[in-house]
Amino acid sequence: MSSIPQVVSPQSTPEPSAGLGSIGFPIVGIGCSAGGLEALKKFLAHVPEKSGLAFIVVQHLAPTPTHISMLADILQHNTPMLVLEAADNLQILPDHVYVAPPRQNVSVANGRLSLSAEQSVGLRLPIDYFFQTLSEALREQAVGIVLSGMGGDGTQGLFSIRKKGGLCLAQEPATAGFDSMPLSAIATGAVQIIAPPEQLPALLIHWLKYSMNKTEYPLGIVLDNQEYFRKIIALLHEHCHADFSLYKINTLTRRIERRIALHKMDDIADYARYLNANPQELALLYKELLIGVTNFFRDPEIWKCLHDDAFPAFFSRYPEGRKLRAWVAGCSSGEEAYSLVISFKEAARLLDSDAEFSLQVYATDLDPDAIHRARKGFFSKKIKSDIPLEYLERYFIEEDDGYRIKKEIRDCIVFATQNVISDPPFTKLDILSCRNLLIYFDAKLQKRLLLLFHYALNPDGILMLGNAESPGQLSQLFSPIKSKCRLFLRLDQMLSSSELTFPSKSLEKNNMNATPTPSKETSEAESIGPQIDQLIQQNYAPAAVLVNPDGDIMYISGRTGSYLEPAAGKVNINIHAMARPGLREALTGVVKRALQSPLPLQVKGITIEEGNSSKVVDVTVHAIQAPETLRGQVLIVFHDVVQNKSKRRRSATVSRDEHQQLERDLLQAREALQSMDEEMRCSMEELKSANEELQSMNEELQSTNEELTTSKEEMQSMNEELQTVNAELQSKMEDLSEARNDLMNLLNSTEIATIFLDGELKIRRFTSHVTTLFKLIQSDIGRPLSDIANSLDYPGLSQDAQAVICTLAFQDKLIRATDGQWYRARIMPYRTQENVIDGIVITFTNISEIRELEARN
Repeated sequence: MSSIPQVVSPQSTPEPSAGLGSIGFPIVGIGCSAGGLEALKKFLAHVPEKSGLAFIVVQHLAPTPTHISMLADILQHNTPMLVLEAADNLQILPDHVYVAPPRQNVSVANGRLSLSAEQSVGLRLPIDYFFQTLSEALREQAVGIVLSGMGGDGTQGLFSIRKKGGLCLAQEPATAGFDSMPLSAIATGAVQIIAPPEQLPALLIHWLKYSMNKTEYPLGIVLDNQEYFRKIIALLHEHCHADFSLYKINTLTRRIERRIALHKMDDIADYARYLNANPQELALLYKELLIGVTNFFRDPEIWKCLHDDAFPAFFSRYPEGRKLRAWVAGCSSGEEAYSLVISFKEAARLLDSDAEFSLQVYATDLDPDAIHRARKGFFSKKIKSDIPLEYLERYFIEEDDGYRIKKEIRDCIVFATQNVISDPPFTKLDILSCRNLLIYFDAKLQKRLLLLFHYALNPDGILMLGNAESPGQLSQLFSPIKSKCRLFLRLDQMLSSSELTFPSKSLEKNNMNATPTPSKETSEAESIGPQIDQLIQQNYAPAAVLVNPDGDIMYISGRTGSYLEPAAGKVNINIHAMARPGLREALTGVVKRALQSPLPLQVKGITIEEGNSSKVVDVTVHAIQAPETLRGQVLIVFHDVVQNKSKRRRSATVSRDEHQQLERDLLQAREALQSMDEEMRCSMEELKSANEELQSMNEELQSTNEELTTSKEEMQSMNEELQTVNAELQSKMEDLSEARNDLMNLLNSTEIATIFLDGELKIRRFTSHVTTLFKLIQSDIGRPLSDIANSLDYPGLSQDAQAVICTLAFQDKLIRATDGQWYRARIMPYRTQENVIDGIVITFTNISEIRELEARN
């Protein structure tokens, strides 16, 4: 649908709900930079006079003390609302527009504007600053809009508004004079509405009306038509590679209905077709379905329990020290993962022991944009309210516009994009945090994931859940560490393979193409044989994996943790990446050889390193020919080899010569090995030295790069400000040109000959009628009046003009021209708006007809 939504009339603007807080009406923050003036004009021109909203505009302006912004005057021509320049402690009123003044940061507190001086050095991000204060003050009542501009100012602020439940909009990048700011905002996934500036007001008002009064909309249309609901889920799966089929139906319904209402549709079939034709809307819906709410040390009682009880228990359990492994599933922008490392560091500081402990955290999320933000480790200054001051000083570096996590914390975490439903889990974990994620899944998926978490955790490992989550029916697997504290201890309960379902891409496809389940009686009667086969396979068959020709794992059978483990970094389910040391080398090239061999290949006596121990396995690699659906896939089966503790003695004897030869060979081998070891050590030292030099060079280059980046950002900011000033000046020039044209037309229409002189009696401007009295042409501007020939019998003109400048008294005389015409000459001071005398004005009014009438009478 391409129709522009109708703007809500003033009469139908909804009254503020009880949830709108003390202000009682939404405040719309608008951020723009280069090219933003035109977008602002278009936006305000389409806002109703009585919308019930307040608008605050923050634009990049020149930081020079002499710059005076004319933005308020310019915008006033485009809206019936009153446009004011923001002032400190000014009360915010609906149906008003407030413009941020130059060199001032604007914030909102208790329904009033607050101004503070901008920093004089460094990168200035006034839009981010304002949006972040707006989100804190108004929460879900805040609205942020990013229009045309260069750079990324407004991106972090818009993300803050979205996290607090507010509404985020951005100009369609294709319509922006400079698209960097809209594109940067859209990339966060926080933007809910993208449209040209003239369409944004109608969409904004319509969304707010829906949010405040949902009863006016025919919601329930999603549940009434399951066919199109499944089509929408399939579109998301196809284009966004995310399976939402096992999410709670109410969670999906609310968000889909919100998008339907935004586009003024009342039929899910229309919306499904609209989604199919508009990839941008599909991306917006996908972002709408992702839940990205997170904070540092969210639910403090859980973190206190972790610090006071859980970590000390680990320390006492391993007195010699150990590297702990943790997985944060659904990490969003990383706050929880960083909180986990900080909590560990704080607990380790109190450890009265020489034992060395470290923590390796794997933090994953479905949203690649969230992972990108998490990797940066940079957060706004608003985190001060969530983090104790000593933690901020100890683990963060304060920068101009926020806090950056220190390298010692960042190095403990590996961030990766992962789908917890379909990608393999991390294993051998001491801590697994999956907080406030399970609540969005249905009961079947919750149970499946909890069983998987039990498998992934070590004995006595810890599971962290959200306040609204619990193990439920699986309480036999997890025991709460403390009452009312969502930390659970993994119990050593054996699980059969029938209970445990490992993630795979095939599971997603099965969910998307689910068929009706047969009746219980029929299935029981027909499945006894397969059930027996399944029991034998699960309890007695060796572990196996099915891979494609590239080695990507398609299916896992049995417990493969002894042979495979997830690799650090981006999630990779390839057999060569997941194979443990020893097995990885043995499998190199074996898959391709198996595809070319008519018989299964066997690789025997493979020693697999697993921590401080090792085991020996035989591997069978078999290229599948039948059934047809599996043709071309490769089955890899693992057989554990039982190692005898003692070996039979050889009965053969060795002669003295043979014995001496063996000793010589052994000595030579030892010498060769020692030589190789020395060469290796030498090479290692050289490599270490080279590595240190490279690290030093890298740090220098990184420092130079940061300086160049800062300089680039400052230059870009200055360029944006110059663009803004230029746009303002151009607009003012147009106004002045229009005023000049009006003035000249007025003077010409009166037929009064007029000359404007400066303080030195030089010609500044004249009207066309004066050329009948003075021989003036356009090039005479700037020449003294006394140099210009005239046809007046008025030799004292220059003296009278000089007298007016000195005395400021008007001169009024009757003058005769050489052609017999009579004129009234008036000489007046030229007074500016600042009450400064800046020359004189001389007018000549033809009174010949009046003189003739007087002569007749």
